[in-house]
Amino acid sequence: MVKIVKPPKVDITRTVIGHLKAIGEATKQAIAPDTITIHYPRERRKYPDNFRGLMIFSKDECISCFRCAHICPANAIQMFPDENGRYYPGVDYAKCILCHFCVDSCPTAALKPSKIHDVAFKDVESMFIKEMDGIPEIKREDKKLVEYDFEEDLKITKRKYVENLIVEVPKPPRPKMIAAVKSPENCIGCRLCFFACPVDAISSKAEELEIILDTDPKKCTGCGICVRICPTDVLILQPVREG
Repeated sequence: MVKIVKPPKVDITRTVIGHLKAIGEATKQAIAPDTITIHYPRERRKYPDNFRGLMIFSKDECISCFRCAHICPANAIQMFPDENGRYYPGVDYAKCILCHFCVDSCPTAALKPSKIHDVAFKDVESMFIKEMDGIPEIKREDKKLVEYDFEEDLKITKRKYVENLIVEVPKPPRPKMIAAVKSPENCIGCRLCFFACPVDAISSKAEELEIILDTDPKKCTGCGICVRICPTDVLILQPVREG
């Protein structure tokens, strides 16, 4: 026995009202959206102040102390010689984990944090930035930045704002320091300080089976490498005397 099922009756009025509501909601969202959708990359949400992005380097403030290269847990920082005889850091972002240990350890704030993270490199080789002085040239598409406010009734409002992607780090108070010979009688003549100095500020000469060390205050940047590497505490960092 074949049972014939009749189609349900269609309420034309209810159907039309439902479609009109859908069209009205779509029009409202197109004109003044209240959703949490971010139209990336034309829009970008606000990042917190402690956001860890790419590092910004200032060559003028660097003293070539090598601390950033020594403290990097991923071995992503290498020091490269410059035409002025100093050594400056280069970062391999293929290895970098953006921990910012280098930023925190920099005694002169030569390395600064930024909120720049959405950067595409064309190949692995280009991720190794050997010359990173100043702000990198990055083409951005985010014409407006958005921030969301959650009110008590869970209504979400989106507003525009202006944000600086470079975090301003105050320069730590640090007097200019230079290396000086504190205990010449303890010198064993290893000359580790002579070979480790990145600016050739330490000279040595042999006199009567002894190595005499001398430091050039005009070249010394106060990086402290010689002091840390000396096995017998011959050298010391001391403030520069005015006049």
